[in-house]
Amino acid sequence: MSSPERAGRKEWIALGVLALPLLLVSMDVSVLYFAVPFISADLGVSATEQLWIFDIYGFVLAGLLITMGSLGDRIGRRRLLLIGAVGFGLASLAAAYAQNPEQLIAARAVLGLGGATLMPSTLALIRNLFHDPVQRGKAIAFWSAVMLGGISLGPVLGGFLLEHFWWGSVFLINTPAMVLLLILAPLLLPEFKAPVRGRFDLLGSVLSLATVLPVIWGIKELAAHGIGVAPVAAIVAGLLLGAAFLRRQRTATHPMIELPMFRNRAFSGALAANAIGMVALVGNAVFMTQYLQLVLGMGPLEAALWSLVPSVAVGGAAPLGTALAQKMDRAYVLGMGFLIAASGFVVLTQVEVESRLWVLLAGSGLLAAGLVMVMSLVTEAVVGTVAPERAGSASALMETCSEFGGALGIAVLGSIGTAAYRSDFATDLPSNVPAEIVSAAREGLPAATAVAAQLPAGLHDVVLTAARHSFNHSLNVVAVVGAVLLATTAVVVTLLLRGTNHPAASDESTLDATGEEAGPALEVTAG
Repeated sequence: MSSPERAGRKEWIALGVLALPLLLVSMDVSVLYFAVPFISADLGVSATEQLWIFDIYGFVLAGLLITMGSLGDRIGRRRLLLIGAVGFGLASLAAAYAQNPEQLIAARAVLGLGGATLMPSTLALIRNLFHDPVQRGKAIAFWSAVMLGGISLGPVLGGFLLEHFWWGSVFLINTPAMVLLLILAPLLLPEFKAPVRGRFDLLGSVLSLATVLPVIWGIKELAAHGIGVAPVAAIVAGLLLGAAFLRRQRTATHPMIELPMFRNRAFSGALAANAIGMVALVGNAVFMTQYLQLVLGMGPLEAALWSLVPSVAVGGAAPLGTALAQKMDRAYVLGMGFLIAASGFVVLTQVEVESRLWVLLAGSGLLAAGLVMVMSLVTEAVVGTVAPERAGSASALMETCSEFGGALGIAVLGSIGTAAYRSDFATDLPSNVPAEIVSAAREGLPAATAVAAQLPAGLHDVVLTAARHSFNHSLNVVAVVGAVLLATTAVVVTLLLRGTNHPAASDESTLDATGEEAGPALEVTAG
């Protein structure tokens, strides 16, 4: 059987072009961290509007990924990428020059729509550009590093721009990059279109959106405000609509997702591993950001720069994981990645308020290195296991799982951390501290910091010291939970995925929609 065609210089240059929208879309998740105070002062944003400015981008992005992945398979992935670039660029302009909160929220929603077209298109095109499994593994490792790097770079770039320009600059930087993509993509990226015929599943699209939005919203509300009727009802409603979506996919003549793909252990196991990895990654990022600023007293930009240090380990982790997966069963490398990440949490259990900064950075670096190794390999498992014509849908499913994992990381690990903080807070306070101050400061470290700022010097130090030690305690507790979660996942993933390495080490056989091996069937045009 002949070896798959190897990619040349043009394909590797095309990979660099694909990295451009991916970097910007992932940066837009975090670039607003420092801009909100400036936006609030300029536009008069209320607390509710501020939440919508933050969240609407992620809601729309998560809700439309499956739809856009399926659409790209039908109309052409390069075409969808270009449409998304136009939308993302125009929405960035609208956001930069928004005159009121409503305009900014609407622009952020359109940015989410553009991001939903760009992310699955980039990964699906990589599947089509790189047919050789070894080369594809390297390309996907690069893709994973760019995506995680963008999330880390967003706050740093935002802080830098806000020191020199007005708040709209954090959006405006997207536009020239999208223009460059529109020029280079037609020259370097061939068009790929799956041989799918029949009507687009509009009802399935509506049901997928109606499934994802209430579940994501409910999880975030539970994380922010605890158990409540509205978020629980939203999650239940989303799950019921999800059942209707799955039924629709089983009965539709031309479904958006081929459910038999989930029968393959490599595919379904990789999706689950990816979601668990995001739980740990996002959950830790929330604690690290607060720790640097509120426990160690760093300014926002200084904290953002220090938070980049663990990313240094990421640069070598993805290629290392890919290289090891070529020499041994991928399941063992995935298990190794989860164990490395778990060791990072173990280091974080030893962090104290008086600890040197390098302890925190070392733990976060091990966590990031292990998880980027995992994510590059599970991404390869997802897109490399399915037939090329299903790559768009498979990519969208993986990224939707990432969104759910991130939301769960904030909700579950955040809730555990909050409970640990509150249970520990009052234990070290003198009995003469007024009850109303104790009650307000028990809400969390940001609340305690705000309360302490209004107190006399002596009481200020007592409350703030107690709050910082309690937050440190909560970090240690979350690290214990995270270490157990990732160590358990390492064992389960190794046992579940043993022997599922992509069968195409020497050919281009893949699994089609029914879970059986199939050869490539894809319409390819150069122009």
